[in-house]
Amino acid sequence: MLKTLVRAAAAAPLAALAFFAVPPASAQDWPTKPVHLIVPFSPGGVTDIAARVVGQKLSEMWGQQVVVENRPGAGGTIGVDAAVRSAPDGTTLLMATNGEITINPALYKNLTHDPQKDLVPIAMVTNTPLLWAANANAPYGSLVEFIAAAKAKPGDIAYSSPGAGTMNHLTAEWFAMITGTKLLHVPYKGGAPAAAAIAGGEVPVSVLAVSSALPHVKSGKVKVLGMTTQERTKLAPDWPSAREAGIADFDASIWVGLFAPKGTPAGIVAKVAKDLKAAIADPAVVARLNTAGAEAAGLDGEAFVARIRADTARYAQIIKAAGIEIN
Repeated sequence: MLKTLVRAAAAAPLAALAFFAVPPASAQDWPTKPVHLIVPFSPGGVTDIAARVVGQKLSEMWGQQVVVENRPGAGGTIGVDAAVRSAPDGTTLLMATNGEITINPALYKNLTHDPQKDLVPIAMVTNTPLLWAANANAPYGSLVEFIAAAKAKPGDIAYSSPGAGTMNHLTAEWFAMITGTKLLHVPYKGGAPAAAAIAGGEVPVSVLAVSSALPHVKSGKVKVLGMTTQERTKLAPDWPSAREAGIADFDASIWVGLFAPKGTPAGIVAKVAKDLKAAIADPAVVARLNTAGAEAAGLDGEAFVARIRADTARYAQIIKAAGIEIN
């Protein structure tokens, strides 16, 4: 049912969105002054790290400073709103995750912007795999065993997340729908507290980003049951994929993308996309992103737009089916 709903939603007239509704322009002399890169979160997270690592490389390439501005609050909506309201001249860009772009429109009823009409997607910068992790003493050591335990006691197994409506939360709900299980959601205030909760035994399992899980896995307090992606991650190739556990049509990760305000000249958008692709191909940039638990992506053009459309349709249906609300 969920799969059918997603396909139907994805077929909606999203071509009407303003993804490509920008006039052509020459970007030969751009930028002639510093470029401001808005991050809708506090410093230290994967979005902020991606912005600073890539921003530093672009500063070197452009001969102009890329200034990272952190505008946290309201699930990322404050920072996105600031970017949307910025002058569309290329001097302000936005580094955002799939949460702000593809989840928030279905989650928040009173948004003052439409991220898919008011922003121009430039490229996906990074992709951060998610995984199911468990306390080291949990009685299951794989996704197959975890699913069996969840089916044996519907609603009894609690899992932590960084908060209601987060990508981690929706991933867990999607997983439950696909596997025919029922889990108990316990929201925390951020990825670090959610990871600490399973390390300390407050809850037995959690959906975590690789970056949040790694410190606790290394300490021996947490074990990895399996990825939420169809492929293994290069960051930890020993961790089994969802496909290996027999879970098809399930592939969830947190991506970070670069966007510009609607109306930004096409020439500037094209130049940023080209230079960004070169920046994240640099081995030093790749290494720094990997250290932060993220993989360089580089998805752009219609492929990036297609990913945004698919994610938007999927998560809107998961939010509806799971009855998730943010007051």
